[in-house]
Amino acid sequence: MDDSEPIRVSLVSLGCPKNLVDSEKILAHLAEGGCVVGAPMDEADVIVVNTCGFISPAREESLEVIGEALAHKAGGAARRVVVAGCLVNRDGEALWASAPGIDAIVGVNDREQILAAVTGEGPAARIAGHPASAGSDAGRFRLTPRHTAYLRISEGCSRKCAFCKIPAIRGPFRSKPPEQVFDEARELIADGAVELNVIGQDTTSYGRDLGEGRSLAALLRKLARLRGGEWIRLLYAYPTAVTDELIDAIAGCRRVVAYLDVPIQHICDDVLRRMGRRTTRSQIERLLYRLRERIEAVVLRTTLIVGFPGETEEQAAELIDFVGEFGFDALGVFPFYAEPGTPAAEMPDQVDEGEKQRRVEAIMLAQQKIAFELGGRMVGSPVRVLVDGIDEEGICVGRHYGQAPEIDSICKLTEPRPAGEFVDGRVVESEGYDLIVEP
Repeated sequence: MDDSEPIRVSLVSLGCPKNLVDSEKILAHLAEGGCVVGAPMDEADVIVVNTCGFISPAREESLEVIGEALAHKAGGAARRVVVAGCLVNRDGEALWASAPGIDAIVGVNDREQILAAVTGEGPAARIAGHPASAGSDAGRFRLTPRHTAYLRISEGCSRKCAFCKIPAIRGPFRSKPPEQVFDEARELIADGAVELNVIGQDTTSYGRDLGEGRSLAALLRKLARLRGGEWIRLLYAYPTAVTDELIDAIAGCRRVVAYLDVPIQHICDDVLRRMGRRTTRSQIERLLYRLRERIEAVVLRTTLIVGFPGETEEQAAELIDFVGEFGFDALGVFPFYAEPGTPAAEMPDQVDEGEKQRRVEAIMLAQQKIAFELGGRMVGSPVRVLVDGIDEEGICVGRHYGQAPEIDSICKLTEPRPAGEFVDGRVVESEGYDLIVEP
């Protein structure tokens, strides 16, 4: 490429918050290398697509965006297209055949090589093995609003869920050393973050590979003592690893908000066994009710999978009934996807796609009723809102402690307030899943 002008780079980040952190680190590498980052796709010299490869819809979206980038290249607007992220580690060389015109691919463990891929000075393909330790996320070029940030505490996963490719894509579980986590947290707080959302593929396994005395509970307690920052939110808590120590830490630390995302996936013992979840309905129920009993005003979110191979109508009904009985504050549900290379993809008694969708809709209808009832009960209640800003409709929006960014419902304020401010108000109306708040 012509060295007379800096390379203008457009980056498209797809997938989960963990991938977003990778994208922020990629942008930092490029900016440090002299590139101009943040260009629109139709004005970029190089287009970087940081892909998701978790489930079929995510792969399809990734390939669609890659196709859009290649169209810009074919039209002469861009000179190079670089593909990074999970889809690279999942499908590797198959990307070359599926999307001719890609100039370079960079795996999830090769972020520091992105500049060479963008400039064309490195090899076309980089897919390294999984490192022994989690990498640093310090010095990111943040894509989130200044007041909120993701703090990744680990990488990879060593669970053996029958439906999941994450261990193959991201590698085995590795904790970041606590000192590294604290340094990154301080950096984010100094950069204006008042909300830290703690993430990892399996946050509740934190510290198990670091030796005695290292645990997620201990980490949260120390994070809560850092100067600055107001909210610390824990996401992706594997149910069998939520300990009494962790519950006490959430309940006892003022800055750790009473919110927990616990993906149970199912409630039927037989389905859980075939999923490889190593838990039972009774264990899940004991945990969920213990969380409600010991953490005041806790908000519980979960994720479910329906249509797993062999799931009967009776087992699906058991799950739907449980959703109605327990009343999660928030819930996501997905149809089972037979991901190539996973044990579940080869299991007998695959469920019809139409039936999967019917089961998804039944759970979402049950959850909608619960969510609307919970919203109605909040009318008249005091609430503290972290303002996110003005949305595309010109409404000032934010979230209370029980609403995670980009995942849950929102609060709509009746009067505008600056982004990043905490506003005390009162819920005056519920609007679907959202709340109307008067400061």
